[in-house]
Parts: sequence; structure tokens; C-alpha cells
Amino acid sequence: MGVTLERFRRRLTMSGNRDDALSELAARQHGVFATRHLAELGFSDDARHARLSAGRWELLYDGVYRMGGAPKTWRGDLLAACLAAPTTAAASHRSAGSLVGLPSGSTDLIEILCSRWGRTRHDGLVVHESLVIDDEDLDEADGIPCTSVARTLFDLARTLTPVMLDANIDAALRRDLVSLDELRRASTRLATKGRPGGRRFRAAVEARTGVSALPESVPERLLADMLVRQGLPAPVHQHVVRTHDGGFVARVDLAYPDWMMVIEYDSVEHHTGTAAHIRDSTRRDAIGDLGYTVFTATMADLHDRGERLGTLIRRRRERAA
Repeated sequence: MGVTLERFRRRLTMSGNRDDALSELAARQHGVFATRHLAELGFSDDARHARLSAGRWELLYDGVYRMGGAPKTWRGDLLAACLAAPTTAAASHRSAGSLVGLPSGSTDLIEILCSRWGRTRHDGLVVHESLVIDDEDLDEADGIPCTSVARTLFDLARTLTPVMLDANIDAALRRDLVSLDELRRASTRLATKGRPGGRRFRAAVEARTGVSALPESVPERLLADMLVRQGLPAPVHQHVVRTHDGGFVARVDLAYPDWMMVIEYDSVEHHTGTAAHIRDSTRRDAIGDLGYTVFTATMADLHDRGERLGTLIRRRRERAA
């Protein structure tokens, strides 16, 4: 925010019009601004009261405003909550997850993290207080202060199931939003005894030691977990099928290489249309020609917790024994 203010102070010096400078600043801050921005641009208390009375600005919190005519948006409300906190605050938990596109992110509410705020609930706002907020816990996305991806994942661990925590960590690692080293540092620093979600987060991070491939999607992660719950071994994610002389044939979602079985998740999004059908059929025929049994999983298998697929795999294994 400091660099932004300096730019608009220069604009004010050149134009002499505080309202123009503030309008441009607000446009880059999702329509919102705070008392400190007004002070930086030289607005007096009388000028502030006059613009509020005229409806040119809208009061959101004590000392936080929205420019008149600016649309009400989730991002604007999120930034406004951060600006309203009495201490340094950042979008956190599901809000921070949504800013960076994590599977468990949500725009259904506003969640922020700060060291203290007398009340932890306002209308549509959830405030999480923490005495441990270090510089490495803070970041910015789309001009909004937010917790780092590692800190966001740690905070989400308190309410997510182990499978969904894994799915969110998978997504972050796959998109290079966070590194395994960053997750390990966060685990060492934050996952201390007695801290909510700490044990779950630490277990999820430690489980990634020696893992060579990540699931490509949340359904893939869920399906693998369901197969384990069905009494089967953990399948290999993103297994590469090769010809007998080492040539590449395909990378499959899940596999039991020793059993010569592969599982492909057939999503509507990526497997719809004649061209996709021909491509998938050709690919699966090539895998089958090498002696693999190819199983196709769909959303229905997620709904029945992998029971159908698990039964088929066990039966195929028994026949081969």
C-alpha cells in the first residue's frame, strides 16, 4: 500500500485535485479506502464529513469507506475488513484460499486474521485472533493483504478433513503456490503441541516425504483415499505407462503397477465430445494392449465412496491370483 500511496501523492502534487487522486486510488483498491489514505492526501475532517453527508462516500467501518458509485464486491468488502482492524490484518482461512484459488476457498463470508480485535464477529465477518503472525505468514493477492499459502493451509487444517487438507496441499504444490520446504518450515514453526489443526497439518506435510507425483485433481485424491478405505493398498498417482522397450504410452491418474491395473477418472469437463471420446478410447486401447486392466471411474464412484470400483479391483485381483 505504501508504494501505491506515494504514486497518488505525486499525482496530487501534479494535479492539485484530491478527489481525482482518491478516486484513482480507490479504483485500484476495489473501491475502498481508509482514514489514513485521506490523511496522506490532505483531506480535512470537514471535507470528510461533507462528502459523507453528500453521499459521495459510504462509511463501511469506523475509518473505512467505499467510494460512492463503486460496486459492492466481495474483494472490496474483504479489503475493507482488513483496513478496519485495529492491528495489522490479512485475509485468511477460506477467504485467503479463495484469493489464490484453493479448492476449499470460499467467498461466502469474510475471514481475516489479526493479533486482536475486541469482537471476533461482525455481520458477515469472522475475525481470527492469533498471537503468532510473523512476516513470513503475510502476503498480498490482488492488492489485498492475505496470509501466505503455507499459513493459509495451516489455518484451514483445523476444520478440513485429512483428505480435503491433502487436496488443498496438492493443489498448492501443483501450481507452485508453495514449496514443500515452506510447508515444512510452517509445520515446525506453527504446528506446536495443543495448537488446533497442528497435528493434522504436520502429518499431511510429513506424508509427502519421498512422494514423486501429485494428484492432478481433487477427485483423484478423493478416489485414492476411498480405495484405501475399501481395504486396498494406496494406488500410485500419475503413473507413467511405458512400452516394453521404455517408450511413453500414457500418464494415468491412478495405478497398481504390480497388479497391471490403471484407473482413469472420467470427468465431464475434460472428456466430453466426439474428439475427446476418440482420443480417450485410443489411449486406453494402447494401455490395454500392454496387458493392463483399465478401470474407468466417474463422479458416481465418488458418491458411492469407491465401493463399486473397489469391488471390481478385488475381483480382478482374485482372478489373476
